[in-house]
Amino acid sequence: MSQDTDNEILGVVLLVRHGDRQGFYQNPDTYTATGTVITPLGNQQEYMLGSYLRSLYLNQSSPSYLPGMSTGLFNPAQVFIQADCGDEGGVIYDSCVSVTQGLWPATLSNNVTLANGTTITAPLGGYQVCVTFDAVDPSLSPILEGFTNCNTFNTHTTDFYNSSIFQEMAEQSAPFLDSLPPYLNGRSVQLENMWNIFDFMNVNNIHNATFAEALPPTYMAQVQALANWHEYNVFSDQSIGGIGNIAGTAILPSILSGFANIMNSTNPVPLSITAISYKPFISLFNMTGVSSANPSLAGIVNYAAAVALELRQPSGGGEPVIRFNFKNGTSDATFVTYNFLDLTGDVPLSAFIDAVAPVAVNTTADWCSVCANTQDMPCSPLALATAQGEAAARPKISPAGAGVLGAGLTLAVVVLMGITLVFLGLLTIGKFGRRRSRHPSAVCDLFARLLRLDFNVDVSSCSKTPQVCDSTMRR
Repeated sequence: MSQDTDNEILGVVLLVRHGDRQGFYQNPDTYTATGTVITPLGNQQEYMLGSYLRSLYLNQSSPSYLPGMSTGLFNPAQVFIQADCGDEGGVIYDSCVSVTQGLWPATLSNNVTLANGTTITAPLGGYQVCVTFDAVDPSLSPILEGFTNCNTFNTHTTDFYNSSIFQEMAEQSAPFLDSLPPYLNGRSVQLENMWNIFDFMNVNNIHNATFAEALPPTYMAQVQALANWHEYNVFSDQSIGGIGNIAGTAILPSILSGFANIMNSTNPVPLSITAISYKPFISLFNMTGVSSANPSLAGIVNYAAAVALELRQPSGGGEPVIRFNFKNGTSDATFVTYNFLDLTGDVPLSAFIDAVAPVAVNTTADWCSVCANTQDMPCSPLALATAQGEAAARPKISPAGAGVLGAGLTLAVVVLMGITLVFLGLLTIGKFGRRRSRHPSAVCDLFARLLRLDFNVDVSSCSKTPQVCDSTMRR
């Protein structure tokens, strides 16, 4: 695809799927999930992904090196990381730990010199134990699992199962599904259960040699094709803001805040990482037109898949642009760049904002309304009133501390639009030496003062023992 190969990368917002895991069951109607655990293969997949990302973004000889990023020791001021702590148990959280191990591996620089002159290096050759990130509990914040306990999404799923296209596919696939019982250990072969059919067979095909040898050669590909069709229709919608895309619209504030953090002149955060399940990928690919232009991506992304939304400054001037890169797990050796939003090449930041900001689910209260939920956490009246009271009383924090739902999304969008106007020369505040100034701090400060909005951090620590120094550190 056409793109400016000489432009300068400003920062990147990464979305990462977890690695290989043991068996996993989801209720076909509500997608309520059972817990599972990551495997050594999954840890390795995520570690290798982290190593690849390090070679791109933390390597000073790479053309995609993030300016000013520490290449050795982890610097929490330069990075925002969050991981889903609900869907699939601790698998996503543990995957995020492995990604960060690859990004910031052990280094002999991780040492301290004592008063007596002795230099002590951290264990395991300088293992960096203090890579910090937020673990997001979906029962307290819907940002990474917008579909969980979402009543209108459940209705959307039921409507899909009752639709004519579903009934037609059920009839067409019945002969094949009826041949699967010998490989399913008593599981239902109804098309509604397609995710669980696929996951059971996929896990066993990877880890059970007897199963893999007995399975007919074409069966795994046929099962995956049906699962892709099933999941794409559940987690997508004909309308960009439709409830089928709730997994995507709920995560949009994190993406927009990531771009705002990159452009923050006072405390820029060039790197944002969000660890998630496969579902937001499906919604985002649908919303941005990536899957319609690339039908092979209309379905379940592979383990350790990653999207890299790179914010770049064109060499010829003008506003920043976004480059959409995707690596489908180990199936792709490197990132592949895709067109999106029905445009060719890198997309202007303003075009992305115009397309997605109007449909973003900005606050927990908005999510509760969109999902018609008044009973479950965090939508019960007491919980919601408490959260809103705490938000109103919370001291203001810098935009660099944002990355989640809250009123801050409004500020992020306005700031980004203000920045865009400055780049286009349509707005001037103070004296800028160059029209292409990367850091119009006066714009950020002006809008912050006028709107008097704060970025409400709405995440909670995971109940499991954290594998980092402080899994709830706020940046």
